[in-house]
Amino acid sequence: MISLNWGRPALAAFTLLISACSGPARHAETTPGTATDHLEVIAADGSVLARTAIPRQSGWCLYWNHSVTGDGVIDCYVDDLGRMVLHRTYQPDFAAGLGHYPGRGVLTSAKGGGYWIEDIDEPVPGNAYALRVGSLAVDHRIVTTEGDEIYLSKMAEHTRVTIRLDTGE
Repeated sequence: MISLNWGRPALAAFTLLISACSGPARHAETTPGTATDHLEVIAADGSVLARTAIPRQSGWCLYWNHSVTGDGVIDCYVDDLGRMVLHRTYQPDFAAGLGHYPGRGVLTSAKGGGYWIEDIDEPVPGNAYALRVGSLAVDHRIVTTEGDEIYLSKMAEHTRVTIRLDTGE
């Protein structure tokens, strides 16, 4: 028989032992560095045009040349534990369609000109968004932090594609 003095501590130790032996938590795969998701470019017909590995907590940027001014624009995303999040954007100026909205990130001057809007940290609904890919002059392209490059304008000029983070869930 377990005495009252040892009963509760023994029960707590037994419970911890059983918990430790039951394996990792169900969502352990969401811990940074333990999972790799995939960034996909999907055509209007549903076919996958490109797919590249994106380790969690890393990211990619979408680069393009503004269709009016021709200046380079950059939108940078991060895989935040399985969620596609717009983290920051670079804009050379506030040309047509560009600009900063108060309360949406922090506007800073970029070295060499232009502006970064930092800390936007806006989740993308459904981990996907549609993009009308521009001409070769617009040069839509994705560059990952791992160094992979996907040349959207070369593969899908003037078409609608979906950029999607596939977490396998």
